[in-house]
Amino acid sequence: MEIKYWSDIACPFCYIGSNRMKRAMKEIGIYDSTQLKFKSFELDPNAPKATNDGYIKHFTHGDKTLESQAKEQMNYIESMAKGDNLPMRINSVIPTNTVDAHRLIKLAESKNNSKLVERVISKFYKVYFSEGKSIADHSVLLNASIEAGLEQKDVKSVLNTDKYHQDVINDEMEAQQSGIHAAPFFVINNKYAISGAQPYETFIKALKQVQVEEK
Repeated sequence: MEIKYWSDIACPFCYIGSNRMKRAMKEIGIYDSTQLKFKSFELDPNAPKATNDGYIKHFTHGDKTLESQAKEQMNYIESMAKGDNLPMRINSVIPTNTVDAHRLIKLAESKNNSKLVERVISKFYKVYFSEGKSIADHSVLLNASIEAGLEQKDVKSVLNTDKYHQDVINDEMEAQQSGIHAAPFFVINNKYAISGAQPYETFIKALKQVQVEEK
């Protein structure tokens, strides 16, 4: 079985949805034997790398009349994360550009070590959603990447150049050509699609169905 999914570090539903997919894969016993391919999907490729905006202002684009609705949505997202035992302090989030984080995930993938890739992705999500740090800050990315298991020299080589940027663009072009306009978006065996942070049971049902078909 092959599973690929388009995701962004700045997307709370990607964080929750990918966690549910991984849990489902472990539940039915395919996690260690199945390729789970991360595909880059920037929610806002034009987002600045430095900002003073909080998450509410980012959410409402400065429209005060939407603040109440935004707070309700943020509370809902936090409750979803809590239900899945994911650390999330959404009020501390610094909304910013994620392209460098995506490029470092590509670096991790180049090492042909799936566990390393998962550690990097997991650490970046925690930096963004619970540690209150900027995922565009190179010092933050460097420390997080090293903690996840990447080599310092390799990380610096990526951050000081545009290495892997084209790989990120290629993923996003593939999404556009496939009619994918939102994340998270999961594709199983290039045949079945799951859009959004669906309930855990939905992932279980889909994976079991594919298992049956493969047999």
